[in-house]
Amino acid sequence: MTSLHPALDADRAPGGLAVRRLLTPRPADGFRILFVCTGNVCRSPIAERLTRHELDARLDARAAGRILVESAGTWGHEGAPMEAHAATVLGEYGVDSRNFAGRELLDEHVVLADLVLTATLDHRAQVISMGHAAGLRTFTLKEFTRLVRLIDPATLPAVGQGAEVAERGRALVRAAAALRGWRPATPEADEVDDPYGAPIGMFRNCGEEIFDALDPVVTALTGVPGPRPQDTGLRRS
Repeated sequence: MTSLHPALDADRAPGGLAVRRLLTPRPADGFRILFVCTGNVCRSPIAERLTRHELDARLDARAAGRILVESAGTWGHEGAPMEAHAATVLGEYGVDSRNFAGRELLDEHVVLADLVLTATLDHRAQVISMGHAAGLRTFTLKEFTRLVRLIDPATLPAVGQGAEVAERGRALVRAAAALRGWRPATPEADEVDDPYGAPIGMFRNCGEEIFDALDPVVTALTGVPGPRPQDTGLRRS
């Protein structure tokens, strides 16, 4: 069984914008997470690679492979490498930053995503404005973390292998969307500031902020808690 997303063309895309290729059906046992920031060279790459690392550490290879993690930028530097300080921070977390290329956010990315997590409320608004029923599955990263903390894990499908991971992920997104009206997002609490052009210390602060926001999300998605910071070699300065 497949979960079909409609293919897009230049006439149907908002504002007449074309997408690069026809979209293909996504298997029902897959779950896609899309991180969005501005240039796709700092915040969203850090979030993408940290998430991938944590998923691979907590799930067996088959289950982890069902979750696709991607990123893009609303003004994405197409084909650009990750910002050097961002790569350094990932290395301090023991995470591989190689073979990254920036991407501009396209309709196809939003259409195929089961969960879109943005750096700021403005990014969230831009994703939602693209249409594709994105509103119920688009949150800022820290907003989603806040909502996930309110969800009883016992109400989510148990994690096993294959399709169960995707099923749990979609249930988590629905539960968070249902809670959002009671807990509106605010810039002060729910945004990650852009460290682009800043010293390495700002990038380290950004990396820690993203890691702390991601940990409860990955735990809720997988049903597997991460190791305590003191039990790892992660930089938490």
